[in-house]
Amino acid sequence: MNARHEDFVIRSFLEKDEEQVITLWREAFSNDPPWNEPAQIIRRKLEVQRDLFLVGQIDGAVVATVIAGYDGFRGWVYHLAVASEQRRKGFGKAMMAEVEKKLRALGCPKINLQVRAWNADVIAFYERLGYKVDEHTGMGKLLD
Repeated sequence: MNARHEDFVIRSFLEKDEEQVITLWREAFSNDPPWNEPAQIIRRKLEVQRDLFLVGQIDGAVVATVIAGYDGFRGWVYHLAVASEQRRKGFGKAMMAEVEKKLRALGCPKINLQVRAWNADVIAFYERLGYKVDEHTGMGKLLD
């Protein structure tokens, strides 16, 4: 599909999008750890700030996603994904612009995101959007 930017529509996630989103995420995040099970991520996000879960579509097909959260101190962006056949058309940039706009409207002063250190292409993408590598060590703990 050779889509034009004007064919690309960004909107809030709807439950009917779940199957398409899961398919996209399984392609885009094929090496995700098992605790990042797509159906669980979707279920949890719909319980908290569901308006910060966006999809990009072309002719009814979901070809992009982004999830964000804001805790009153920092915003976070997760699961920006664009279908492989739709990459390098500006859709990822458009998704980020829309989620940044939504976070800014909530009063968010700074956005954080995490990228796997080995993923140079994705790091370069975010750098082109003005993101910088913070000199912090990311840490995590599974609660389940």
